[in-house]
Amino acid sequence: MLESCQNAQERWGGVHKLIDRWLQERQKLVEAFDRLGETPEALAGNRKKLKEFCGVLVDYVSAGHFEIYEQLIAEAKAFDDERGLELAETIFPRIDVITQFALDFNDHCDKGDCSCAQTLTGKLKELGSRLHERFELEDCLIEVLHNAHKEEAAVQA
Repeated sequence: MLESCQNAQERWGGVHKLIDRWLQERQKLVEAFDRLGETPEALAGNRKKLKEFCGVLVDYVSAGHFEIYEQLIAEAKAFDDERGLELAETIFPRIDVITQFALDFNDHCDKGDCSCAQTLTGKLKELGSRLHERFELEDCLIEVLHNAHKEEAAVQA
């Protein structure tokens, strides 16, 4: 997961400061997730690591919904990019499902329901898989919108 995060930064780093910052937040999320890779028993008892991870998780998914996606949609509309808007309509519902899963995981841990090692291990595994899918969907959206507007933006500059 960390490797795909670094690849995205290399491909789109510098394109837009907002996206750069968000990709850095993604890297922090992946690193926090990787730090949770302890044994399930140790992890279930380590509320501090879980709380830190959940904070980064909520920050990341919130930034996507309340900053990045709005910016990408505004850019697509500004360039009258029907392909980008259609892609967004296809991708956003799946991202919404993944976001809800992430928020439910956070709520589950906030309630103190993360003390069962077996349950926590299963939820983390599923969360990791869903985050990986989300990163791929986001990368696709960024790539299509960036590539579609890159030349147009250079001409307008």
